[in-house]
Amino acid sequence: MHQELQTAVDHVIRSRHSVRAFTHQPVETQIIKDILTISSRAPSGNNIQPWKVYVVTGKKREELIQQVCQAQTELFNNPEKTYQYQETFKYYPEQWASPFIERRRENGWGLYGLLDIKKGETEKMQAQHLRNYQLFDAPVGLFFTLHKSLATGSKMDLSMMIQNVMIAAKARGLDTCPQAAWNPFSSVVSEVLNIPNDEELICTVALGYADDTQVINNFYTPRIPLEEFTVFCE
Repeated sequence: MHQELQTAVDHVIRSRHSVRAFTHQPVETQIIKDILTISSRAPSGNNIQPWKVYVVTGKKREELIQQVCQAQTELFNNPEKTYQYQETFKYYPEQWASPFIERRRENGWGLYGLLDIKKGETEKMQAQHLRNYQLFDAPVGLFFTLHKSLATGSKMDLSMMIQNVMIAAKARGLDTCPQAAWNPFSSVVSEVLNIPNDEELICTVALGYADDTQVINNFYTPRIPLEEFTVFCE
């Protein structure tokens, strides 16, 4: 029994990857509730359970996609307006260092290579980037927020909860794509979803059923070996 459980858990973790093309098949509300309920068993400092989740579907999803895509298209055409859309916290470093910059480039060109997007094909890159704000056609968008009074530790707590969401979804035959791309448009998201001013957007997760006919879903990111990130101290 122990071995069977280990095999099942390991399989779900290994098979999870970021899906960037979904079918339009709706996700039952009860399944979403089940995923979020079990995921809330994630640990948090002093059990403060800091997470809040906005489940976006239907007309509200369409409204949000329309407004954010409009804002992103405006930025494509007028890059000088970037100052109007700022994330509430820095997700990526301002100055990249090795080996992280090399991994980032490998990831980007691996994805674009699969889509046959070559260096310098700006319009194709922009079109693919815009897919983020269409939730890659996923019928459900999960928008995770934290109270602004909380500190970095709560972002760690929320990250563990989000990982639970993705694993629980995969175990139920669903796929996900965690997205930081929405963060610069937190003001638009907050307005459309009526998110209180004392909350900040931390992460978005697209949720739905993977479209296995789309080549982009064949993109699996590599992982560095254990020896490169682990130090055993005896």
